[in-house]
Amino acid sequence: MVLNEEMKDFSALASSRRSIRAYVDREIPADVLEAILADAATAPSWSNTRAFRVALATGERARRLRAEYVRLFDQSLEAQRNKDAAAAPKDQRSGLPDGDFPVWKRYPEEVRPAQIEVAKLLYGICGVERHDYEGRDRVNRRNVVAFDAPVMGFVFVHEEMLPWSAMDVGFMLQTLFLSAKSRGVDSCAVGLLSTWRSPVDDEFEVPEHYKLITGFALGYADAGAPVNSMAAPRPPIQLLEGK
Repeated sequence: MVLNEEMKDFSALASSRRSIRAYVDREIPADVLEAILADAATAPSWSNTRAFRVALATGERARRLRAEYVRLFDQSLEAQRNKDAAAAPKDQRSGLPDGDFPVWKRYPEEVRPAQIEVAKLLYGICGVERHDYEGRDRVNRRNVVAFDAPVMGFVFVHEEMLPWSAMDVGFMLQTLFLSAKSRGVDSCAVGLLSTWRSPVDDEFEVPEHYKLITGFALGYADAGAPVNSMAAPRPPIQLLEGK
């Protein structure tokens, strides 16, 4: 099939977007951010319900959130190595997850190889050996500060519209990330931010029935950071065989 120039441009854009884990100290201009959000609004949605909400933190609000997330992360380090602690009642969880979804849940065996592969790539490029737990904590701590990106994003889904509201978030975030990339703005989904909800509730008015499903980072990549040279595998879509 012969691709026209517009199709070639889209393929190049889609393949150029990667998860960026180090950002320079440079704000995203307001008009650029508005344009990215406008593009994200064009994503498809189940019955056009758009049953999700987005919170964006910048400046001083982002600094407060980073400080609180780091405090909670460090307070939970021992429990992170004892995943059974996450099953304790919420009122007994000092520093343990208070999020809406079980982020510490073990991955199904079918997909664990992919998780392990990307973890090895990330820790390897950061110079962290397998049993270097302090090194792993250092790498993971970067997630809860959204890698110091100028924009910290948080996405909430309507619990009574699951799983469709979560599906809509996937559509929206990919559209947002590609729009950002087309404007020279980099991104990374940061699921670890949904481990704790209380810091976000302290900063934003979240409507009833909306659950925190993920966070994300937006900003300009630090070209000199080794971690940004990491390229995760992109296997082809697995198509089911007909009966």
